[in-house]
Amino acid sequence: MSIERVLLAAQGYLELKMPNEALAELDSLGAEDQDLEEILQLRLFVLMRVRRWEQGITVCERLRQKYPEGSTGYIHGAFCLHELGRTLAAKEMLLSGPSSLAKEATYFYNLGCYDAVLGNLEEAAISLRTSFEMDGKFAEIAKYDPDLTSVVELL
Repeated sequence: MSIERVLLAAQGYLELKMPNEALAELDSLGAEDQDLEEILQLRLFVLMRVRRWEQGITVCERLRQKYPEGSTGYIHGAFCLHELGRTLAAKEMLLSGPSSLAKEATYFYNLGCYDAVLGNLEEAAISLRTSFEMDGKFAEIAKYDPDLTSVVELL
């Protein structure tokens, strides 16, 4: 069974809202393929879709171990922590990532969200403005983000 076929099948199941089948496809790969970046990332996206945050954190740990310069293990790992109510740990994870994260609008947006939740409103506003400058779509997303109700007037 080729990796490409498994990825395609798993993505198809995910689009059809069949996460268990998507995970089963990924599980069908041999142990030697389980740590491939694209397999780990798709597994993570499936787990996040079904709000299995703890398992998502575990996959992100593996991503950070195997691909320490990649952003996925940091950005999505932090998001999983935040969803579990561990927002300070989420912020710390983002800040511990590689310098390349500073090139991603999502990094600044999430940092802004975490600071807003933690009550660091000025810092949140600075990070959010940076994300808006990098990618304007985040300004629209922010209008509906419940994490940002305390900082909206500063934007």
